[in-house]
Amino acid sequence: MFAKSTAGAALISSAIATLLSNTAMSQVHPEKPTYKYEKCYGVARAGQNDCFFAGNSCAGTAAHDNLPGAWVYVPQGTCKKITGGTLDPPKQG
Repeated sequence: MFAKSTAGAALISSAIATLLSNTAMSQVHPEKPTYKYEKCYGVARAGQNDCFFAGNSCAGTAAHDNLPGAWVYVPQGTCKKITGGTLDPPKQG
């Protein structure tokens, strides 16, 4: 009976480890730019956001264009020049 429990526990542990590693590999967090940048909210195209926000978990996962919480890196001083761009993340609530 002990051997069955050990084998079952090993199988469950292996499954959990695989799940966690697949989740970690699917999350994409881009490197910060080497130039002076700012995060520009509300202008990312679907699938082109640079990082996670409430409602998704990683870069490239925004489902729609111009989601208020989705952001992209832009050169410093340019966000406010983009229609709809803001430096302030949306308020949670």
